[in-house]
Amino acid sequence: MITAPAARASSYWRKTLQLSAALLALWLVVTLGVGLFGQSLSFDFFGWPFGFWITSQGALIVFCLIVWIYAWAMDRLDRAHGDHDGD
Repeated sequence: MITAPAARASSYWRKTLQLSAALLALWLVVTLGVGLFGQSLSFDFFGWPFGFWITSQGALIVFCLIVWIYAWAMDRLDRAHGDHDGD
């Protein structure tokens, strides 16, 4: 039988792993998508070829957003499980 604290910890880690897996999948899609299909995007975007812009700036923006989303979601998850330190 699982006790209440063990069930809470199990729920916490399951949600943490789901979040990590989802964000890593997004990272993989962006990395492979930009690497494989970036050059085929040949229309102009603010005076630059879109493929160049997305490989040099767009992917970096998405990677920074992934880090921000992870930190925000983990903070919410910590608060929901009573483990927030109040950084």
